[in-house]
Amino acid sequence: MNKIDPASNAAHMAHITTNTSSKRKDPSTSSAHQPQAASSTLKNKMQNWFAQAGISPPNATELGLDAQRKVQRRKIIQQQRQLRNLERILSLALEFSPAQGQEENLDPDWFFSFIKLAEEIHSPTMQELWAKIFATEIGQPGTFSLRSLNILQQLTQRDARIFSLAVSLASRRSGDYSPRLLFGYYYKPSLLSMMGLKRGGQLNLAQFGLTYPDLLALMDLGLIYNSEIESGELSTQKRNEWRIGGETLHMTPRNRGTLLNYYKFTAAGAELSRLVPVKAQPDYINILKRTFNSAFDIH
Repeated sequence: MNKIDPASNAAHMAHITTNTSSKRKDPSTSSAHQPQAASSTLKNKMQNWFAQAGISPPNATELGLDAQRKVQRRKIIQQQRQLRNLERILSLALEFSPAQGQEENLDPDWFFSFIKLAEEIHSPTMQELWAKIFATEIGQPGTFSLRSLNILQQLTQRDARIFSLAVSLASRRSGDYSPRLLFGYYYKPSLLSMMGLKRGGQLNLAQFGLTYPDLLALMDLGLIYNSEIESGELSTQKRNEWRIGGETLHMTPRNRGTLLNYYKFTAAGAELSRLVPVKAQPDYINILKRTFNSAFDIH
């Protein structure tokens, strides 16, 4: 067996180590490139969004392009986008089959106000809502007020998701137009309450995804009233029918002086709620039943 010279072996190892380390990337150099790449991506996004509004950063090739021509170019791009928005909304509206109501003509003022607002709707999700409004209004003029249209135009996609959840959690009492967000009940002060009868019960809407900041956002938009509301005293001789998330509940209070707590949709909120498909909310309904069960007979 051949013996390996220790000195030669050490030199060989040093040579390998040197070659390996020379091939490694300098961590500081690699990390320095990452912020630059991220910054470049963000800048591209900024330019892409402004390009859709007809704006681009000035460069050497545009030094001779006067301000008037830039303004004209921007107007053309904006008008093209507005035209595409309206064409998309019309195409979607034609896919709906609205119910035919009274024989009334569409109000021209309403229509041209609708056009003015709808041409600025760029989100496909929101365009679908506007298409549904127009299809409904054609069949039943007067269904949606101009106030509702102005509120709808302010809605972001996040606002629309919050409103959709609120509609799915909302309850409608038989014969009543306005939806309500039931969250509790209580007893009017009386001798029974002073003797230890439970004062009431509440459930937390936040556990179903509708937080208090969400409620404040809906209030600011004019979709629900600015404060919680209490019902009048409920009759112990009358059964109230409520429609909640696709399920019907019949509730009769056991004691006199029982009142409900809720947030009420405004007229505009009630109008726009018709556009939102209601999703089942079994968790909310089950907890509502458990919370109200000590004060109501529920069927």
